[in-house]
Amino acid sequence: MNDRGQQSGRLSREERLAKFREICAGSGLRITPQRVAIYESLLEMESHPSAEQVLKKVREKFSNISLDTVNRTLLTLCSMGLCSTLEGSGDARRFDGIQKEHHHFKCLRCKKIIDVDEIDGLDVGTPAELAGCEVVRRMVYFEGRCAECRAEVTE
Repeated sequence: MNDRGQQSGRLSREERLAKFREICAGSGLRITPQRVAIYESLLEMESHPSAEQVLKKVREKFSNISLDTVNRTLLTLCSMGLCSTLEGSGDARRFDGIQKEHHHFKCLRCKKIIDVDEIDGLDVGTPAELAGCEVVRRMVYFEGRCAECRAEVTE
């Protein structure tokens, strides 16, 4: 992991692994080597990987692990608040290991996802349609073309 996580106030890799172990133990979920490898892979891959991409990385250590195991584990981690999912534009579900509230930009051309920590002047209140609901997370999702793809198109 690069310095980006520390600069933005996010937990270090070691702190996130400690939190992972604490949350798993607290919810009665066994801490298996496969689960640790899946979570570590997610933390190492800042590209917001799909389950298939995580599978490829985890298979470096556990050659027999299945896509179903990786996908179910990632979804379990999401339900425990250890990661989140990103879905949109009909592409594969992507996973984000960053627990701090932040936003995303997805390039519709190359599919890269960029984290957006702060949006100046954005004050997203609770819409009237959500009266009576409990909002636990707010996220803005931008889509368009990233700087690299825009530069390729204009050349």
